[in-house]
Amino acid sequence: MEALRKEDIYTLEDIYALPDGERAELIDGKIYYMAPPNTRHQRLVSDLHYQIKDFIKRNDGECEVFPAPFAVFLNENDKNYVEPDISVICDKNKITDKGCNGAPDWAIEIVSPSSRQMDYYKKLFKYRTAGVREYWVVDSERELVTVYNFEKDSMEEFSFDKDIPAGIYEGLSLKIE
Repeated sequence: MEALRKEDIYTLEDIYALPDGERAELIDGKIYYMAPPNTRHQRLVSDLHYQIKDFIKRNDGECEVFPAPFAVFLNENDKNYVEPDISVICDKNKITDKGCNGAPDWAIEIVSPSSRQMDYYKKLFKYRTAGVREYWVVDSERELVTVYNFEKDSMEEFSFDKDIPAGIYEGLSLKIE
């Protein structure tokens, strides 16, 4: 994801004006274009989405889970717009026809070579300050999941072959195949 070289401050209007099929995120008024995801990335998104949705359904949970592309308007301004690979939202009042207004409870990003800096640094900071409760960075290259539980101010790493407990859901552990 390469930031535009201009010093302009971009807004949601610019995101919505992008040509069809072009995806980008907006962080602090800067546009970051997104490369199309590869097959392994999509398999991970699909599998994690299924495991989380199945758990919520089996436990009569209130939260909803959305795979990308799903718009998340992080702050009360028009300068931050992201599309986490997976968003779990427990406050139904945040969900509109356009996406999620405010921080999701749980955001998961699948790292790709072009998104490494964004996922590990920029989004980590943005999600934490916006009020995301839990943030996972799934790194298929390293076969490692970094779990940030902002409520407990903790960070743990798990290899793909381990059960990974979800902090916001008691009893939910995910395994990445």
